Formats: sequence, structure tokens, C-alpha cells
Amino acid sequence: MLLMLLMLLLVSSILVCYAGNLNGDFDITWGDGRGKILNNGQLLTLSLDRASGSGFQSKHEYLFGKIDMQIKLVPGNSAGTVTTYYLSSKRSTWDEIDLEFLGNLSGDPYILHTNIYTQGKGDREQQFYLWFDPSSNFHTYSILWNPQRIILSVDGTPIREFKNLEASIGVPFPKSQPMRIFSSLWNADDWATRGGLVKTDWSQAPFTASYRNFNADACVWSSGASSCSSSSSSTSRPTSKSWLTEVLDTSKQERLKWVQKNYMIYNYCTDIKRFPQGFPPECRIKL
Repeated sequence: MLLMLLMLLLVSSILVCYAGNLNGDFDITWGDGRGKILNNGQLLTLSLDRASGSGFQSKHEYLFGKIDMQIKLVPGNSAGTVTTYYLSSKRSTWDEIDLEFLGNLSGDPYILHTNIYTQGKGDREQQFYLWFDPSSNFHTYSILWNPQRIILSVDGTPIREFKNLEASIGVPFPKSQPMRIFSSLWNADDWATRGGLVKTDWSQAPFTASYRNFNADACVWSSGASSCSSSSSSTSRPTSKSWLTEVLDTSKQERLKWVQKNYMIYNYCTDIKRFPQGFPPECRIKL
């Protein structure tokens, strides 16, 4: 009987770990009370008003993983606001994987702005409209990051793939710097909506974005080592590791093409005015 009770306690602790209690996963880092973790850790909200926005970061750093978060964006007239959700190493020559949601006038679509930095260099922007209203309900935004590729997905549909071409053409790939998860809601009406032409309507404040159902099947970085290389790490979570070699199958490749054909509105790899002397080397190879 005692053994059974111990086993039940162990199973329940694992289930709590997988449930992703946001109190255990994140710290509100700024905003003077505008960021909140609610409902016993099941919901996180960030708010923005004229005085300040807010933000949070993960307690852990990760080196590769599949990271999911459900987000419901600012509803209504969100022009001028930006909701960011990204991974970053925050070092002098940092790596970063960006998702930024640019606010809109009521009835206009959000723009999902993506970028990938390697060793402090970005300028790899791709922008998309979404095929749904991201402010009316929660949707799952996923970052799959393994040694071979980065795949950004929305509700399981891939929207962008960035392959590791370092060995073949010398383009750096994020592979050695552990990164934390960051998110923020802030005012950027000097550029966010129609290039800054549409300003934030503060009569609509406070603006609020909501987060839930976080899951990181990932390699936690602690004391200079990865939990995927040592089962004894105290911060390690159980991980299937199947994502370490995951690729886009034929069906997902077709979905990626569908998104990029119908919903991509900017691709740095086709911006001739920006690169009159020739596109970056990764653009010359199908990504």
C-alpha cells in the first residue's frame, strides 16, 4: 500500500509538470503589476496602458526543444501595440527566434512578423497575415528548434522553416547558445501599424493579451549542461526527444507552401530594393 501511494504521488508530480503551471515556468519581469499569473497558474495576462506595458520571461534556459504556447491577442482596435513572443540568448552576439504580432485597426488583420538572429545578425524578416482572428480565441504558436532546423507553426500548420546551412554555405545557425523565452506587450505606434501612420488609441486601454497551456518538450540548460545529455539534472523534464530529428513530412510541406503562397506578405529573400547587390546566401537555396 505504501509503495502504491508513493507511485501515485510520483505520477501526479509528473502530470503537474506536464500541465505547465505558469507560476513554475515564468517570472513577470516588468510592468509594475500589469503582468499577472491567475487561476492557480493556468492563465497569464500582460497589459498595456499609457504609462507602461509589461513582460515575462521563462525561469529556465533551453538548448533545442519544441515549445508551445496558446495566446489570445489584444482584441478590437489594437493599432500601435506589439505583442512579442520569442526565444533569445541575450548575449553580445545573441541568437534569437522572433514572433511579433503587430496590432491593427478593428476589422483589419494582425501581421505576424518573424525574424531569426544568429550571432547578433538578424535581417531575416518574413511577415504573414493569419487565416483567423487571433484575438477572438486562443491559438497555439509553436517553435521547433533542433540542430537541423527551426520550424515556426500556428495551430500545427508550419509557416516558416529555417534550415541549418552552416556546413554547406557558412550561414551561422543557433546551435550553441541556450535561450530563454520572453514575451512583452508594449507601445510601438511609431512603426507598428501601417509604418506608424496609425497611432495607439489610448481610450481603448488597457490592452490585454492572454497566455495559457504552455508546454516545453525541451532540453533545459542548467549549470553549463543540457538536461538531454544527463538524466540526473534536477531541472530536467521528461522529454520524448522525437523533435530532435523532426522534419516536415510531405503533408506539412504542402501546408507550408499554402501559407507562404496565400498569407505571406513580406519575404526578405525577395526584396530586391533592400539587397540590390544580391540576396543573402541562404536565400539562394530553398529554405
